[in-house]
Amino acid sequence: MRVQTRRAAYAIVVRLIINTNQEETMKKRRIIITISTLVIIFLLALLTLPKVLNERSVQDWPSEIERIEYFSSADNTLQPALFYKPDIQHSSPLLVALHTWSGDYLQNSSIPYAEWCIENNWIFIHPNFRGPNNNPTATGSKLVIQDIVSAVEYAKNNSNVDPKRIYLVGASGGGYTALLVSALHPDIWTAVSVWVPITDLTAWYYESEQLKTKYADDIMQSLGGTPDDSSKIATAYKSRSPLTYLNNELSLPIDINVGINDGHSDNSVPISHSLLAFNALAELDDRLSENEISYLVKQASIPQHLISPLSDPTYGQKELLFRRNSRNVRITIFEGGHEIIFNAALNWLAYHEK
Repeated sequence: MRVQTRRAAYAIVVRLIINTNQEETMKKRRIIITISTLVIIFLLALLTLPKVLNERSVQDWPSEIERIEYFSSADNTLQPALFYKPDIQHSSPLLVALHTWSGDYLQNSSIPYAEWCIENNWIFIHPNFRGPNNNPTATGSKLVIQDIVSAVEYAKNNSNVDPKRIYLVGASGGGYTALLVSALHPDIWTAVSVWVPITDLTAWYYESEQLKTKYADDIMQSLGGTPDDSSKIATAYKSRSPLTYLNNELSLPIDINVGINDGHSDNSVPISHSLLAFNALAELDDRLSENEISYLVKQASIPQHLISPLSDPTYGQKELLFRRNSRNVRITIFEGGHEIIFNAALNWLAYHEK
């Protein structure tokens, strides 16, 4: 592409000079050559601009973070990611951090993950897994799942990973994908921290339409239409939803966190998604009732009979409103919205070892 552009630019120069009448003055020729040179410079600048912009976005991250490409066995392609390994001799925990629904592997909001890993000598990988969830190759596809599995393999092959401490974390769309990949490949992970996830694409499509957000269009672009368009599309919605695969036979420690105000105002995912994920993973006697879930969603407050004193310093200034444990799953509702508390997520992960 670059060679062709250069040739085209040089051709412009040659034609302009040849077509210049022999009687033209040297002054006119100099003007023509100057203009042609400026054309070449402009075309070459257009070619390098995307690279410059991409480099600038990487520079927002800590300097220790490396941009790499790794082999994905999903379709035998090279996929981009950010990667870090500490300069130490002994093995280290691996953190696989997943970008949000509309983000990609370069999103700045994931920088706190990298900062934690640098400070604590953890290995870090931040895969792209096909970018924003607005196309068929993304949004919980088989390509996405295998991209993440292959990212773990890359980290194992290129650093000294402690096999007893392989962690997965994600918020929003990253939480959605984390639940999917942990349910489909539970043996990989030591523990999974999930924040404000989407767990049912069909429900979220209709909720997004009601809230008038862009996410309804994202889902349609990913799955080829609405759930009502055909049984095939409805099945695709189900096959890419974590609730389809979550069950209480999973022995993997999973921590689900959600702000009480999510799904209200500018917050995009109703807390019912998190609560239903907890129910799917919990023992029958520990599950929240339909009435309790309905109250929590509609009132954005905790029913009186579920209120108890709670304290967890890793949540900082955020007040804990409700917490329940069942087998290997924990649900926490905190005073907040559609967000992640990095310190709480990463400290919880660090506690776990196989």
